[in-house]
Amino acid sequence: MPRFKFLIAQRLIAQLPATRMFKTKLSLLRWAGVTVGENTRIHSRAYLDTEYVEIGENVWIGAETFIGGNPNARVIIGDNVDIAPKVMIITGSHEIGGSLRRAGTGYSRGVTIGDGTWLGAGSLILPGIIIGSGSIVAAGAVVTKDIPPNAIAAGVPARVLRDVQP
Repeated sequence: MPRFKFLIAQRLIAQLPATRMFKTKLSLLRWAGVTVGENTRIHSRAYLDTEYVEIGENVWIGAETFIGGNPNARVIIGDNVDIAPKVMIITGSHEIGGSLRRAGTGYSRGVTIGDGTWLGAGSLILPGIIIGSGSIVAAGAVVTKDIPPNAIAAGVPARVLRDVQP
């Protein structure tokens, strides 16, 4: 039943005005089992693939963002996080398999986005990543390794370019 409730909530949210009715969206997500903090604003075209997401307070989640997760690999988003449009946060992948099927055994790993982080448009966060508080991930970056707190990371794969003042 929880999955069914979650799917109903997602369908209803998708019908609401894109950047309005944020309290209604939060109420629907909470009804479906998602942990969501106060004053969080989620664009109607953002898509949570699962109820196994914890979203802090004062968070913005932009259009066409995809957030995956599962019971063994939660996505935890801290407080005061800004997620630009078309960001993907992925918790599942595969080991490299043999030549007959390179996508081998599947696995899942949680993702943590620290407080105050800004994820730029079109960035991709891969399974098992921890992004430290106060960091910036540039638009289009592919994060394959943890990012320390108060860092700016960019590129494919993302590299830390410099620190920013806490």
